[in-house]
Amino acid sequence: MAAMSPPEPDFRSLTMRVTYLAGAIALGVLTLAPSAANARVTRADVDDPTICAIFDAANTWDIETSDIAARKGSTKEVRDLGKMFSRDHKAVRQQGRDLVKKLHVTPTPPKDFALATDHAQAMKQLEGTSGKAFDRAYLTHEVAYHKAVIDAINGTLLPATKNAELKDLEVKVGPAFQAHMLAAQRLLDGMGQ
Repeated sequence: MAAMSPPEPDFRSLTMRVTYLAGAIALGVLTLAPSAANARVTRADVDDPTICAIFDAANTWDIETSDIAARKGSTKEVRDLGKMFSRDHKAVRQQGRDLVKKLHVTPTPPKDFALATDHAQAMKQLEGTSGKAFDRAYLTHEVAYHKAVIDAINGTLLPATKNAELKDLEVKVGPAFQAHMLAAQRLLDGMGQ
């Protein structure tokens, strides 16, 4: 299968788009807060159709949480970060959907897809928080989420992925995840205690 070759975007744009691709895949590892890290996906739990389903759901869910940040963030920086993450997740989700269509894969969610419940709880928490508390909750989520994505890709998803094009897509998102995590961490650090 031929590798996908999207147009060469600038690094910031690539970073944002790629981060949400990985976010989709890694949602199986973390939902909203670091305390949710007990939701682990193992290599035995995933195959390519499952990775594709997790990828799509996670991108969709990150679009939803980032749309909340774009609307409710108490600072321009948080709102702008939410807008950027939402935009990038939409682009990456579409890349994943295009690949699924090209490969004629039927995405298959994990048997026990408890992450849908976790996402609903995350949405409720973000909707019920405002001001600086919202900003802190959203940024904390983004830092933890991206770290979990990086860990999931490297430790579970890449080793389990069989399709070369899907694997290429996962590899391409790694540096962007790191950049997104650092961007959210910088804003969080700037908030002080």
